[in-house]
Amino acid sequence: MKLSRWVSIPLFTAVVLVVIAVIPLGLAATLVYPRLPSLETMRHYHPKVPLRVYTEDGALIGEFGVENRALVKIDQVPKLMKEAIISAEDDRFYKHHGVDYIGVVRAALADLVNGGKVEGASTITMQVARNFFLSNEKTFSRKISEVLLAWKIEHNFTKDQILELYINQIYLGQRAYGFEAASETYFGKHLKQLNLAEMAVLAGLPKAPSSFNPIASLSRCRERQHYVLGRMLALKYITNTQYEVALKTPIIVRHAHFFDVRANYVAEMVREAMYSKYGPSIYTSGMKVYTTLRRADQAAADVGLHDEVMAYDHRHGYRGPEGKVSSLDPVVMEDRLSGLYAIQGLEPAVVLSASAKRVEAYLQGGRKIWIKGAGLSFASSSLKVSSNHRIVPGSIIRVERLGKFWQISQLPLVEAAFVSVDPKTGAILALDGGFDYSANKFNHVIQAWRQPGSSFKPFIYSAALEKGFTPASVINDSPLSLPNGSGGIWQPKDYEDNFEGPMRLRDALAKSKNLVAIRLLMAIGTKYAQNYVTRFGFSPSQIPDYLTMALGAVSVTPLQMAEGYSVFANGGYLVKPYFIDRIVDESGRVLSQSHPVQAGKGAQRVIDARNAFIMTSMMQSVVQYGTAAAAMSLGRHDLAGKTGTTNQQVDGWFCGYNPKVVAIAWMGFDKPQPLGRGETGANVALPIWMHYMGSVLKGTPDIPMPVPPGVVVAQIDKTTGLLSDSPVNSMSEFFYQEYVPGRGAPAMNPEQPVLPGQSVPLMQPLGPVPPEEVTQPSSGSGTSTTSHAPPATEAPWPSSRPNG
Repeated sequence: MKLSRWVSIPLFTAVVLVVIAVIPLGLAATLVYPRLPSLETMRHYHPKVPLRVYTEDGALIGEFGVENRALVKIDQVPKLMKEAIISAEDDRFYKHHGVDYIGVVRAALADLVNGGKVEGASTITMQVARNFFLSNEKTFSRKISEVLLAWKIEHNFTKDQILELYINQIYLGQRAYGFEAASETYFGKHLKQLNLAEMAVLAGLPKAPSSFNPIASLSRCRERQHYVLGRMLALKYITNTQYEVALKTPIIVRHAHFFDVRANYVAEMVREAMYSKYGPSIYTSGMKVYTTLRRADQAAADVGLHDEVMAYDHRHGYRGPEGKVSSLDPVVMEDRLSGLYAIQGLEPAVVLSASAKRVEAYLQGGRKIWIKGAGLSFASSSLKVSSNHRIVPGSIIRVERLGKFWQISQLPLVEAAFVSVDPKTGAILALDGGFDYSANKFNHVIQAWRQPGSSFKPFIYSAALEKGFTPASVINDSPLSLPNGSGGIWQPKDYEDNFEGPMRLRDALAKSKNLVAIRLLMAIGTKYAQNYVTRFGFSPSQIPDYLTMALGAVSVTPLQMAEGYSVFANGGYLVKPYFIDRIVDESGRVLSQSHPVQAGKGAQRVIDARNAFIMTSMMQSVVQYGTAAAAMSLGRHDLAGKTGTTNQQVDGWFCGYNPKVVAIAWMGFDKPQPLGRGETGANVALPIWMHYMGSVLKGTPDIPMPVPPGVVVAQIDKTTGLLSDSPVNSMSEFFYQEYVPGRGAPAMNPEQPVLPGQSVPLMQPLGPVPPEEVTQPSSGSGTSTTSHAPPATEAPWPSSRPNG
């Protein structure tokens, strides 16, 4: 009897408490339920989904929005992920009808004890109600509304529908809303790619996302993860073996946004174009933009640019530590390192100890590494006692992981740019506006106005072909003195400062002979040349009509050079570069689709097909035996292009192509300064181009350019450029059929070429030489701009143009 009595008293108390809780709840339900909000918001779920940017083949390259969201259907969520969420948040989710009554009583008791503060008891359904309709304040009235809404939701939605809403709506820290977005944010993976340990991390976040996320605190995250795994084991969702393996699995967190391929400069170009067209709604409406980029092309461009910038930087030696911390106290080091970011794999570190044989360094998050052997070689001079830039304890350095080993490196100061386009349509296939977007947001492809040097010469040669010159025309490569327009004398020279005398134009272009280019421009006239080069998309304001035009003393962007060289590659048509293929809304409906005019199909013809063919043939000689001969290592015979180097090696260029792709590479400093002796376009830009072309053309056959009507092949003497029947010192050459040279007398006077009916003075006024440094840093940005430059960007969408 005593035992029965001791059991009945608590039971009676519990019943009384339930009655006490239920009576006011019933009264509240009678009054509040009719005034609950409509569930249409949930039925037609439209969260603030960010703008997402993709390559042509679907690789994610950018995301812009107030909230980081990625919607996922319930049938796409792994079974273990659902079980982890239920274990952590509501293990009776599929059994109750929205409210855990025992939990509600417990919460009510806590309300009485704590003076109005309600805790616990929230089921997944109640959390959905709160996330959609209520605030997070802990009051009794809010709790009643939450319970009633949960009932209403349960009567209108299936359990899987409720769980799907929860999985997509819940906030999980670091701007991530929903489990798919959190998976990408913390682990750089899609939800379906997570392991059990990572799923448990995510499942533990809803309770306190700002405290338990692995970026905020790895220790608190691990503690919460262990709780979730324990619950999964207790509920028999996982085995003991799975539990033990998950406990031992390291939590590897990523600290940058998850993208499939690095193309930040293009993503920002898209954002600007979309904002201009649609306004601020782009950040919340879930639109998707598919660019013209190809994933493989962009990846190849990114690797090539990164590797060659680092190679250039290492050729010029270690500059010393970035700075120094005041103390080796972990708090001090963490504080200093938190303001620095890993850039292209170059992580900031604080030196703990240093000697000529070993360096110990501290990385963010308490990691310690040891660098020795080859990893010290680049910075070996700074490990000597006598060094002015000595590495000592407290020094801030950059380290880079190569496989299992670390090496000391540094952030490069030089910049580079790369862009490739489809010459038939103008579609941009790859674009890197600089070494790293997070370090320098200035887009050198569309914003940097630089001198192209000798890479501009093909446009002058093309103009000369229309005046009767041929690849066999002979012009003298000899010293020249000209008035500079300011009372002085201009004496142009070649990079090698040697003169070879009379030579054919084909060889002069291959060897990038400056004096030949100047004499050629003198012969055709600067005004004619200025007007002619506008056919390639350049504005006359960019091209001063001075003789220095022959040496590329003009102002261009890499994207403009891509547009210009596309004319040669596609047989003579002007196609405008563009980078947006199509735009779709959240439901997949196409809002905009590009329909570019194409070479031979609506695009305007701007030069004779024969001109494009012969210029391509001449630029193939540049690759085969001229300044770009290194590109022959790619094993192809359909490559054409031209190197470019400005005075004192301030800018290095290579512009080249085959019939399928045009690619432009540039390297230089934002604040123009010499790259260094020997750092020509062939040494700094051509390797970037070669890496890209070697990758994207690998395994594809050579594509010969068809010989257009009106081009004839004739055998000439290599010395005179005249027709020859002798097998000695002769070669085949291409000509316009009306400009085939004769026999006997030279076709052109080597010193002063004059065409029939044309009077050309030997000395044309040079005019003031345009400044070599055409760019300057903008205030506060540390990036390159030009005060007089015309608008830099091309149209994102192709526009229709009249047929030429």
